[in-house]
Formats: sequence, structure tokens, C-alpha cells
Amino acid sequence: MTTVERSDISLRAVIDTNLVLSALVFGGNMGKLRLAWQGDRLIPLVSKATITELIRVLAYPKFKLTASEQEDLLSDYLPFCETVLMPDILPTTPECRDLMDVPFLVLALVGQADYLVIGDQDLLCLTDNFFCPIVKADQFFALNKF
Repeated sequence: MTTVERSDISLRAVIDTNLVLSALVFGGNMGKLRLAWQGDRLIPLVSKATITELIRVLAYPKFKLTASEQEDLLSDYLPFCETVLMPDILPTTPECRDLMDVPFLVLALVGQADYLVIGDQDLLCLTDNFFCPIVKADQFFALNKF
């Protein structure tokens, strides 16, 4: 896999929910994602299904976020995203163990993502059968100098 060189065009990436959540709530190493989308070096692709999941996860009691805090976090993410409308007939995706991952695969296909950035191992087994690189966050950072 090679680094995508783009000086004037942002990368288009599907980022799984746990990474977006980490970037928004916890920062740390995942804060690089937030800086990348804020700096127009990364365009996160989203769909109705992925936004719905993010909203649901932000409301988990364990995060202790008020409705106002949830809205603030979403307002620091959604304006930087490109919303991809899903066709009536969804494309076929490779079979995966976790059905919750399917909307991210579909989004990457329909949105013609440059990357699908994941936080767990489940989708890594699909890397040979998918049209764009499926990478963990650290690999994404290394490949794109974030």
C-alpha cells in the first residue's frame, strides 16, 4: 500500500464510529483525525445510518454527556463531513462477521472513499476483497503523514 499524495484535494474517508467518538470526546492520538478534518486534509464521509449510530453512541450514559455537549460535539464534526445519499438498491459488500459494519462498507463503496479507517480487527480480513484500503487508524496516520 502506498501513501496517497494529494496537495490540493482532501482525502475522502469513512471513519468508524468508535474512532470518531474517540477523536471528539477523548482526543489523544485520535485527536489527529479531528485536526485533519478541521484542517481540510480529510473529508469524513457519512450516511444517515452512520450519523444515526454516532448520535446513539454519544448518548450512552457512560460518557455522561449532556444533550448540549452532544450537540457541540456533533457541530464540530458534521459540518466537515460529506453526506452520501444511499441508492435504492445498495451495492453488494463482502460478507463480514458484524452486521453493524455493513453500513460503513456500503458507505465506502457508494461514496468512493479513499480509505475505510477502522478501530478494530473485524474488517481487516476484507482488505484483499475491497476496492479501497481498509486500515487501522495508526496505519492511516502513517500513510498520510497525519
